[in-house]
Amino acid sequence: RSRAKEFVELYDQVQTSVGLLDSLESFLSTFQRDLSAVSGQISDLQSRSRDIESRLKSRRKIEKPLSGLISGLTLPPDLVTIILDTDVGEPWILTVADFERRLEALGARGRVRAARDLGEVAEGLRIVAATKLRAFFLALLQPIRASMTTNMHVMQTTLLLKYRPLYAFLLRHAVSVATEVQKAYVAAARTYYETGFRRYMRSLGWIKTRTTEKDVGLVSALDSPEKQTETYLERLVHARIEGPGVTLAYMADDKTYKEPVEALLRSALLVLMDNGTSEYVFVTTFFAPEPELPPSHAPQVVSSHLFSPALLSTPLPADDAVSDPATDVAPVTPRPRERTDSVFSNESLRPASHLSKEEQTVLNAVWKQIMDPALEHAKTFAQAALEPSPPVIPLLTMIRLTEEVMNETQKRGCQPLESFVFGLRLQMWPLFQRAMTDQIEGLKKAAEGAGGGYFRRAATTSDGAMTTICKRYVALFLCLVILTEQSEETMIFSNLLRLRQELTKLIEAHTTKLSEASARARARSTIYEELVQGLTRAFRTAPNHSRAQSELIYWREKEEGARNQSR
Repeated sequence: RSRAKEFVELYDQVQTSVGLLDSLESFLSTFQRDLSAVSGQISDLQSRSRDIESRLKSRRKIEKPLSGLISGLTLPPDLVTIILDTDVGEPWILTVADFERRLEALGARGRVRAARDLGEVAEGLRIVAATKLRAFFLALLQPIRASMTTNMHVMQTTLLLKYRPLYAFLLRHAVSVATEVQKAYVAAARTYYETGFRRYMRSLGWIKTRTTEKDVGLVSALDSPEKQTETYLERLVHARIEGPGVTLAYMADDKTYKEPVEALLRSALLVLMDNGTSEYVFVTTFFAPEPELPPSHAPQVVSSHLFSPALLSTPLPADDAVSDPATDVAPVTPRPRERTDSVFSNESLRPASHLSKEEQTVLNAVWKQIMDPALEHAKTFAQAALEPSPPVIPLLTMIRLTEEVMNETQKRGCQPLESFVFGLRLQMWPLFQRAMTDQIEGLKKAAEGAGGGYFRRAATTSDGAMTTICKRYVALFLCLVILTEQSEETMIFSNLLRLRQELTKLIEAHTTKLSEASARARARSTIYEELVQGLTRAFRTAPNHSRAQSELIYWREKEEGARNQSR
């Protein structure tokens, strides 16, 4: 009993503990249920997370195509502002390229409603752009129409080629406007070149009339044995493109200024070659068709160094406007410089080679429309230079010049101009053959006259005349060999062989007037020795040529034979 109170307290504590345990059991049961619910929610969230991640990946895959689609179906406000509210300038190059790509995108998505709705706006912008570009290009051509002081090639490189991507836009999206621009350029350039070449060739014609040169031939020494022999050696430089500067138009104002006919023809052909080939490069570059749109990351850039800035402007007069033939004035041009290089010294500057045959034919026709008047003026001057026929050496110099110009034109890829120069060359060869035949016939007649006969009047051939004839022969042979690089050129050396045979007959006929055989042999030996010495001196500075050696051997053998007969 004394501890009953303790037992009662212990009982109460046990009851309290049992209550607490019951409460804890209830709490744990509730917690377990809540934990199961949270676990289910976590599993649901994980499932939703995987689904969201899958959807995100799918959307990321279509993000770029969708962005491109939206971008292609919109026209940025700055693009529209530039086309509608600004004049054509450098910003238009990239803007029009961007606009053209958007036009292509709208055309490719014609079934999309948004593309159809925006297509009407884009078409309006295309019309505005084509209208402004038409006015812009026609305005660029106005200085060419208005004044000959405009440098055509500077205009081409700094302006026209710079804005060539805009013309390509017209080619693809406004063909009628591109055709109108092309026709306007052809008309302006045709007038420009026609006026310039007419004046330049007229100036060369004035200079040509101041010098009348006749082919005196070898036998002319019979009439004037004291006349000094002309060798033409200093004039052989006109057979090459590299050499002295061309004759400029203002030089015709000096009444005392003279140039040999081959120098004038060289000036005419070089000016024609430089202007013709540079114009051909421009035509085949600027007007070449471009069916494909340039890539967006690589805007078209045309080099501003495609042509030399001083080609046609050098020989052309500096008047204020294109004048008619009856009111032209003498030109004013800068001082000539020695010609050491040309616009096409860089091998990378060539006409477009990716063109098809049909496209090349079309562009050749465009070039011919532009250059036909210039070609006619050049042809007229070339024909005037050949009438009367020049002497043999200047004539062959002109032939070699045409060959040089033709080869250079072929390297530059200007086919129409190459055909034109080839035609000039074909006209010159018959004249050369006729001139050589006259030389041969002259020696033949002189030899027949010197030999006398029943029905012939004996011609007077003095020793001085024979010396002059021999000097002329040496000079002629030297010049022809220098102008002939190929040792197997039949026309040249067959004529020289005939000429040598007739000269041998003339020498023999000249010495037959001596009664004694030894005197005749000594006279022939003296003439042969003069020929050997003349050829030896002449070919010391001349290039080594097999024909020169054979010529020396021939006359040396003739001299030795005559010397042996005189003993």
